[in-house]
Parts: sequence; C-alpha cells; structure tokens
Amino acid sequence: MSSSSHILAIDQGTTSSRAILFDEQMHSIAIAQQEFTQIYPQNGWVEHDPEELWKSVLKVCREVLEKARQQGIRVATIGISNQRETTLVWERKTGKPIYNAIVWQDRRTADLCTQLKTAGHEKRVAETTGLLLDPYFSATKLQWILDHVAGAREKAAAGELAFGTIDSFLLWRLTGGRSHATDATNASRTMLFNIHQQQWDNHLLELFNIPTSILPEVKDCATDFGFTDADLFETSLPITGIAGDQQSAAIGQACLDPGMIKSTYGTGCFILLNTGTQAVRSENRLLTTVAYRKDGQIHYAIEGSIFIAGAAVQWLRDGIKLIDSAAQTEPLAAGLTSNRGLYLVPAFTGLGAPHWDPHARGAIFGITRDTGIAEIVRATLEAIGYQTRDLMVAMARDAGQQPTSLRVDGGMVANDWLMQFLADILDIPVERPEVTETTALGAAYLAGLQIGLFPSFDKIRQHWRCEKEFRPQMDEDTRQQLTQGWDKAIARVREPEQ
Repeated sequence: MSSSSHILAIDQGTTSSRAILFDEQMHSIAIAQQEFTQIYPQNGWVEHDPEELWKSVLKVCREVLEKARQQGIRVATIGISNQRETTLVWERKTGKPIYNAIVWQDRRTADLCTQLKTAGHEKRVAETTGLLLDPYFSATKLQWILDHVAGAREKAAAGELAFGTIDSFLLWRLTGGRSHATDATNASRTMLFNIHQQQWDNHLLELFNIPTSILPEVKDCATDFGFTDADLFETSLPITGIAGDQQSAAIGQACLDPGMIKSTYGTGCFILLNTGTQAVRSENRLLTTVAYRKDGQIHYAIEGSIFIAGAAVQWLRDGIKLIDSAAQTEPLAAGLTSNRGLYLVPAFTGLGAPHWDPHARGAIFGITRDTGIAEIVRATLEAIGYQTRDLMVAMARDAGQQPTSLRVDGGMVANDWLMQFLADILDIPVERPEVTETTALGAAYLAGLQIGLFPSFDKIRQHWRCEKEFRPQMDEDTRQQLTQGWDKAIARVREPEQ
C-alpha cells in the first residue's frame, strides 16, 4: 500500500480529545491529545463548553496532520469515535450551540426519569430502544435544553435548530454545516431510536416532546459522511467512519463474533457482549444496543455501563490531590499486602448498571486510624474491579453461560496491578492487546472499510494481537470475602437517608 493508506482517527472522549494517525498495518505513528474543562454547575450536573471541545479537536488534528506532512504522508480518510449520549443543540444558520453540552454523566433529569417510570413508560422504552429510563441517555437532556433555554422551543418548531451527540456536532463543524448526520451506534444511545426498525421512533419523540426537524440522518458506521472544509486542514478529507466510543472499541478489539466480550477502562468502564444479528433483551438491567451497522446489516450487543472508572483516579489527582499522576497508583496499590477492609464506592454521579440508581452518591467505608493515601488509592482501583464483576455476573445470567476471557483496553489497562486484580476478582483470564488505543483503532477500521483499505471484517480479526494475559491467582475464599464486603458497601450507598 502507498503512503495514501494512512487514516486519521479522532477520538473525542469525556476528558480529552485525541487524534491518532494509523499506517496501513494499523500501527500508531503520530498522536496528539488535549484535555478540556469539566464544568459542574450544580450537584450531579456535568457540562462541556462546546467551543473549547471543538478547539481541542481542531488542535490535535492539525498537530497530527502537520506531523504527517513533515513525513510526506498523505492521509486517505478520517474516522470518528466519540463520547456517547452527551447532548448538544445548535443553530443551523450559525452553527453556534444554544447551551453547553450536557455530558452523559449528568443527572439533572433524574426526577423526570422517575416520573416517566412511575407513569409506566419504561417497558415501551426498553422494548423499542433496548435502554432503561435513565438520565444517562440523550432524550431527557435534549428535552431539558428545549424546555430551559429561552426561545428554544420556538426555534426548534421553526426548523432553526439541530440536535446531535458529539459525533454529529463534530461532523457539522468539520463539513462546514453540510452534513447533519449520525451513525446507528450513537443513535441507539439517544433513547429516541427504534433499534429494531432502525429509525427515529414517533411515539418516543412525542413522549419527550422532540420535533423531528431537529434530528440528524442516521447512517451506517462505515459510509460516506461528507468532506472536511478545505480551510480547516489546508485540504479536504473524506469522513468515512463513525461509531460511539464503546462500539468503536469493540471493533478495535475485533470482538466481531457472538459471545466475544470487551471492557474499556477510560473515564467510565463499559463492557460489550456481542450477540450477533439478534437483539437479546437483558433480564438483568443491562442494555441492548447496536454494536455496528455495515451495508445495512445490524449487529447487536448487550452492554453494561459503569459511570466512574478513570474519573475516580482523576479525582484522586485533581480533586483531593492524593497523587500527582495516575502512574503513581500502581506502586501505591502494589505496596500493600491487603486493604484491611477499606472500600470506596465511586458513585459520584449515581450508579450505572446493573443498579441504575441516579440518586446514589460516593462513600468510603472501613476507615481506621491506619488508613492512609495508599489504602484509599488501592480501594479506588479495587472498586473498578468490583464494578466490573457486578456487570459480568449480570451478563453471564443474560448469556446463559460464564465468560471464558475478557479483552480489555483504555488508558487504565497499562496498570498491571489493576489488571491482575481484575483477573483475580473475575476468576477469568484478562487479555491486554498490543494496541490499547482500541477506540481510535475501531474508528480507523471503519473508515478504512468504507474506502477499501480493508476488504472485510476478517482482515480486522487477523490484526488483533495479545500483548499480555493476566491469569487468576486469588483463592476462592479470599475472592468471596472481598466481594461480600463490596456488596455490603453498595447496599449502604443505596439506602435512603434517615
């Protein structure tokens, strides 16, 4: 392949934006990253400044494209992966957002979701979308923006506004407003999309009071989304792949066959179990979602979502300043022979699957006079393992069989201590791939599929390589003792205030 076989992947995450340049062998040859501000206007509210987010994407793309130019590399296409559910509304005429982006972690619509559940709407929502009534998803965020921004309802009715998740917003900005679209994976996370019929659902649009005119077109994950404005990057590049970050990671992990499982450890933790062309309804409060759609054929997954994973380590660093960098967590945790009964439940923005309690809040249990920084750090890492175990137990019940291994990715998997604890608490091997930037990798694969750089998904399967396998070493009695303590801690944060 020639130098024009390189792919630029945009990985727009919750706390940072990254751009990665992949060569024809899917090796990362250039990367740039930019963090941006997390805004917390009220308890349980989380927002992003859309303009700051957009500038961070432009900055990292330009930095990577400049490195490509210096090496004489011509980029063939762009793929996008993005934080899902985060909700934006902007003016069609100017492209200017009418409110900050409401982030997927945001809980401001918890009471509305409770009212809708009480009114008996959750069954219809679950049957149609595969989701549960929770503020996590886009529908109630969008409704909130239209109801609380002055004049928004009138402008929406007049066709003057556009709604999108982050992928749609980036696509609009990148194409100079010529493309208002999303892909099937992101659409499936809005709580407005019928995942069986693959179209926006009129009943749900009426339930949430959302006008059709505001919605993007829903496309396959690998297709032609448009071309970048030539002024942005001194050339016009095609955009040919889009997927929500967790689905993109599953593709990057080559979890393309029924029964395969991946878990991504970023700001949150997200586990996807591929169920093939069958949309399996979870009986254990997990989600049914679109894994990917190619050439009109839909593949589904069961998903479990943990809201706080890497964000808890970020809190240790930036919030209570117990550490200077995430890398310090591994030696601190490894330096203890045990955690002496300390548990940290990171329910900073409620609990995700399988508990779905938006009102729960974080807590630390078991503090003694001997508790220090190392113990709190280790408890934070252990909580990620315990939360993963909760999801895997629920997933095994839905699948009717125990998982035999787990493929992991994301920034946190560089921590060997955490990966070993994960294998121990799950009692299955944990496989870390050679390329851990699987979210960006999946977006690159999708973009490459559309322009013919990859003839089929079989080529993607062949690319996957295991860098290190972590095998369980913990005895069953210890595992049971630890998980029983965690179960008690979870029960206590979910108890109503007295």
